[in-house]
Amino acid sequence: MTEPSGSLPGAPTVGLSPGDALEPWPDTVEWRPVSRNLITVELISRAAWVVVVLGGLGAGWAFHRHWAWTAAMAAVAVLAIWRSIVTVRAVKAWGYAERDNDLLVRHGLVVRRLSIVPYARMQFVDVTAGPLERAFHLATVQLHTAAAASDAKIPGLPPEEAARLRDRLTALGEDRAEGL
Repeated sequence: MTEPSGSLPGAPTVGLSPGDALEPWPDTVEWRPVSRNLITVELISRAAWVVVVLGGLGAGWAFHRHWAWTAAMAAVAVLAIWRSIVTVRAVKAWGYAERDNDLLVRHGLVVRRLSIVPYARMQFVDVTAGPLERAFHLATVQLHTAAAASDAKIPGLPPEEAARLRDRLTALGEDRAEGL
């Protein structure tokens, strides 16, 4: 088995063989990353939740000055820092690739996921953008198929790219569905 680029000589190559199910046709697929602004959006969203949880724990500590409240606040802070580090890597793991008959979407660090959505199976395409996403000029493209488990989404796209992808996927879906 060959060593993947960037690995140490002699290091085991667990799950990274040329026939890896999560890396289809690595030389023929051009993966597109999502915007790095998604990192900022995710971190701001997480920080808002941490402030709310720490506020609740702080109120509990103010009423019942017990060491458990302090320990819980410290645990929330440590978990938030760890999740923030993971978020940076998780956003970098998102990618998508357009092929002739289908769209590939990959993401995940510990549990990696590869979704292959045939254009002919798409029922509709959603483009969404919450207030925070809009502030950072991002949108999410969600693909819907008949099988709920096969729905795929691509977050962190610039609005122009989301609109282009929406239009292209819709046109290809209509073209491919005519043959069914």
